[in-house]
Formats: sequence, C-alpha cells, structure tokens
Amino acid sequence: MSTAAWPDVLAHTHFVDPGTLLAGVVAVVLVGLSKGGLGGAFALLGVPVLALVMPPVQAAALLLPLLLMMDAVGLWTWRGVYHRATLVAMLPAAAVGIAVGGLTAAVTSEALVRLIVGLLALGFVLRSLRPVRAGSARAPSRWSAWFWGALAGFTSFVAHAGGPPYQVHTLPLRLDPRVYTGTAVIFFAVVNVVKVVPYVALGQLDGRALASAALLVPLAAVAVLVGAALVRRMRSEVFYPFMLAMVGLVGLRLVYDGFRGFG
Repeated sequence: MSTAAWPDVLAHTHFVDPGTLLAGVVAVVLVGLSKGGLGGAFALLGVPVLALVMPPVQAAALLLPLLLMMDAVGLWTWRGVYHRATLVAMLPAAAVGIAVGGLTAAVTSEALVRLIVGLLALGFVLRSLRPVRAGSARAPSRWSAWFWGALAGFTSFVAHAGGPPYQVHTLPLRLDPRVYTGTAVIFFAVVNVVKVVPYVALGQLDGRALASAALLVPLAAVAVLVGAALVRRMRSEVFYPFMLAMVGLVGLRLVYDGFRGFG
C-alpha cells in the first residue's frame, strides 16, 4: 500500500503501511510487558522487531517517548515499593555511563557493546545456576553498584541493553519480587529521562517519531499494567528462576546481534 493511500493520520508517522504498523504494535506490547516487570528479554526485542521495517536508529527514537510513558505508568503502579539503597548506589553511576555514551556515540560500535553485554549476561547466568530463593541476600557492594550501574547507563544509551548489567548487580540481592520490580522501574525511569537530552542533541527525535509514539500510547499503557498484574501474582520461587531465564535469553540475543553486526 502506498503512503498516499494510507490514512492521513498515519501518513504523518513512521507507519507507512500495515506491516510497519503491525511491527510497531508487537514491539510496544513486548516492551510494555517488560516494563510491567515481566523480564528484560521482552524489552530487548522491541528495537529488533521495529528494525525489521525501519532503520534501527529510527526504531530507537520511536520507542523512547513510549518508554517514558511506560515509565510513568510503572511508577504509578509500583509507587512506594522500592529499595532505596540500590537506587542511591546505582543512579549516579548510571548518569556517568549515559554521559560517556553520549560523548562517544559517534565512535562506539553498537555491535561490540551488545556482544560484551551479552557475554557478561551469559556468564552471570552460568554462575547463578543454583536454586534461587528470597531471603538469601548477599551484602551489597558499593563497587559492584557503581560498575554495573555505569555499564547499565552506558549500554542503555548506546544499545538499549541496560537490563543485563542492572540485573547482574540486583538479582543476587534477592529482594522481594515486588520490591525488585519497583526499584527497577524507578531506575530505568530516571535513566530514560536523562537519555532524552543526548538523544535530542544527536537529532534522533523528530515530529514523525513523536507522532508514531503518540499513536501507540494507549496500547503501551495496557501492556505495562498487564505485565505488572502478572508479576504481582508470582511467588519468589517462580519469579527469580523466571528472571534468570530472561537474563539468559537477553544474553543470547545480544551475542547473536553482536556477531551479526560484525558481518
């Protein structure tokens, strides 16, 4: 279908045909479920799904406004439930990582970043293949929080892959699933707000991207709420093995994308 024959409201977006719109719907549902707390693997698929029908940079720019809206829904859904010490330790480091990502965006290889993060995630999963139970928390390390926080900020900016570094530090803390999810929501909400400045400076956000995102806002909100409802019904004995499996899937996808990027 030509752009001229497509409804006028869609002609001003990136959804130039039904296939592109379908990809947008699928990507937003996956990212929304993840934002609700249902594992980072779903979020990681957002950009690749959209990249099937548009350039990756364009896909990332389209998703950023939706991520901000999903963060708002997530903050309201998980309000008052978070681990303060984790946020205090990791957010300053994440801001440093985002700044480094913005300053080095022109020379950083996205494929290399994805490969490194994927290998780190898989290494973490292999090390953690043991029964995962709430209540067996390890003492948090300040250096671990700074290193993984900075890496989460950097990779979130460069490759939309901040989940695995964040999870490497936070999953071993064995927080209550609701506290874990609420903390992650706040962390990535702040990260995404900070990312707006360098994204705008790099010219990745324009009117067409904003119009495309606005069209999918209702669907995104519903997906976040559905993801949160599912997490609220998970016991710790189910939640942590599930999250570990999601980290493994994320790692495999990142390694695959990294190697493919060098092809």
